[in-house]
Amino acid sequence: QDYDPKVQKAINRIQSYEKVKEVTEFAREIGYRGISHDLVFGLPHQNWEAMENTIRKTMELKPDRLAFYSYAHVPWVKGVGQRGFDENDLPSGDEKRRLYEDGKKLLEDLGYIEVGMDHFSLAHDDLYQSMTQRKLHRNFMGYTSSKTQLMVGLGMSAISDSWFAFAQNVKTVEEYQKMVAQGEIPVVKGHILNQEDLAVRRHILNLMCQLETEFTETNSFPELQNSLEMLSEMQKDGLVEIFDAKVKITEKGRAFTRNVAMVFDLRMMRNQPGTRIFSMTI
Repeated sequence: QDYDPKVQKAINRIQSYEKVKEVTEFAREIGYRGISHDLVFGLPHQNWEAMENTIRKTMELKPDRLAFYSYAHVPWVKGVGQRGFDENDLPSGDEKRRLYEDGKKLLEDLGYIEVGMDHFSLAHDDLYQSMTQRKLHRNFMGYTSSKTQLMVGLGMSAISDSWFAFAQNVKTVEEYQKMVAQGEIPVVKGHILNQEDLAVRRHILNLMCQLETEFTETNSFPELQNSLEMLSEMQKDGLVEIFDAKVKITEKGRAFTRNVAMVFDLRMMRNQPGTRIFSMTI
């Protein structure tokens, strides 16, 4: 049956919600204790009315935790799905900021607590408990209450992490299946971390998980002073506090955690010395 486009859109939305509800309820039935949902803001043609509706419908299912993150418009990477939109279809900078700020406030009003960046959880959930116990960890998939130095990525494009090295699988299904069938490890590229990489990684994880990091003689690096100077604008705006050997992200600066961490990403800074650390992730 053919419906008016607006009616069809509403029907599709209801059907999508019912599928999410079915999966959520089934996961609880078979024993999953931590149910997580992903919400995206800044989507093409998205406005606050749509964002608020999505959040409130999600709350009917009461997931234990959720990720609330920004849409990335990269049609040169994502291809078919994103090439149907251009920059004019996206919310403006101010509109996108409102989606984030109002969405965050609504989530907090509904009982969710911000964990790290882009993540929220209820107080009973392991993710929140790990944050209060200073055991929160972050990997390629986001925040986690457990920590391991070995994570094996299965499937096309997946990234494995042995703590001392990264490896990424080939990026097409066909190539991945072919290599596996031939008994080959389907890795296309990787990186072995040196001592400086390991020190930088620890500081970035500290900032993203604990909102602070401290420098000592054993975990410092040559560009430290330059990195701290790059944070001076954020310090003036009250987003970070800088002490003799410590950087702390303030409550006001939580939304800029990525920007603070980027200052210490030495490989990026050396290869892209003109990187705009303050605004490029907002």
